[in-house]
Amino acid sequence: MKVISVCGPPSAGKTSVILRTAETWAAQPLRAGVAKFDCLFTEDDQIYSKAGLHVRKALSGPLCPDHYFVSNIEEIFDWAVQENLDVLITESAGLCNRCSPFLQGAMAVCVIDNLSGIGTPKKIGPMLRTADIVVITKGDIVSQAEREVFSSRVLAVNKSAYIFQINGLTGQGTHELGRFLLDEARDIDKLDGQTLRFPMPAAVCSYCLGETRIGADYQIGNIRKLRPSTAHNIADNRGKSSHKSDLQETGL
Repeated sequence: MKVISVCGPPSAGKTSVILRTAETWAAQPLRAGVAKFDCLFTEDDQIYSKAGLHVRKALSGPLCPDHYFVSNIEEIFDWAVQENLDVLITESAGLCNRCSPFLQGAMAVCVIDNLSGIGTPKKIGPMLRTADIVVITKGDIVSQAEREVFSSRVLAVNKSAYIFQINGLTGQGTHELGRFLLDEARDIDKLDGQTLRFPMPAAVCSYCLGETRIGADYQIGNIRKLRPSTAHNIADNRGKSSHKSDLQETGL
């Protein structure tokens, strides 16, 4: 079974890309399914079901959706095996640009849109930097020059990624994407023992455990404090670029 992970920022068009791509497989004798991960509420499972896809919805509630994803992806894989699927697509909640819900061996797709700003690729962490494919949406709203500049910014962050320009409304570009996924995605027999491409964001602090009060006295666990010198530099420079960026400081 081919496993394809799709992630990206909110409202980038992940669901539309998946739907339109799955439509290009309609003439082929394969069974495709989608596992939709979200936080509190989603109706995308109904959309996928109406499109003829097998679907499983997973809501993380108060938990980080990508930690929830990693804790439950094996169960999702077992469900896909029981459904006798040929292709399993997992869609992330798309909240944190630091998220990294990609598995070694599985095809990794990051969806971002041209309207997010040319600086966005540098703001996105492992889910863009470790992706096999970067799908760029909403190109019909910007000029050709803007599309080219945005694509170059993506390649500056991930030089090895394949870039597809997709229109989620019309489906333009999804035939090429669908064919590429079926040709290049590897078959996976099991997930037990597989690894993530990049460690998950750190967690387990007092606020993870339900603390609501502000102050150092209430902060325990995995806490990262802003260095005083960094705070002074930000105030003194007033927007100058002499201090390191967050991504540079964290090594992402």
